[in-house]
Amino acid sequence: MYTVAVKRDFVAQHFLIGGDWGAENELHSHHYVIELQLAGPSLDQHGYLVDIVDIEANLDALVAEYRDKTLNELAAFTGLNPSIEHFSRILCESLSERIAALNISVFTVKLWENEIAWAAYKLER
Repeated sequence: MYTVAVKRDFVAQHFLIGGDWGAENELHSHHYVIELQLAGPSLDQHGYLVDIVDIEANLDALVAEYRDKTLNELAAFTGLNPSIEHFSRILCESLSERIAALNISVFTVKLWENEIAWAAYKLER
């Protein structure tokens, strides 16, 4: 199985809902780092799993939708606590819709909210 990955970073804000998490219930920012990993069993005619330029373009466009925004105010988080777990799934599902390479069988988003804490979501097709 081949794997290729690209990382980006961005700042966004949120506040947690539905529980008593102290300061996390107040509006605050995170410097997120997203790593998109794509995996598949075969390469294309150019020897790529998928062109990194295509990955970067799609990842940059998605990150731009969240950069400097308050997650709680975005449609993707309607009715959800904007946890890092939900956020990693939302990002993964969106990227799987944007990147059309047929030889990709696994999309994984790993999302850090700081240097020590991350969540991941894996989507297999």
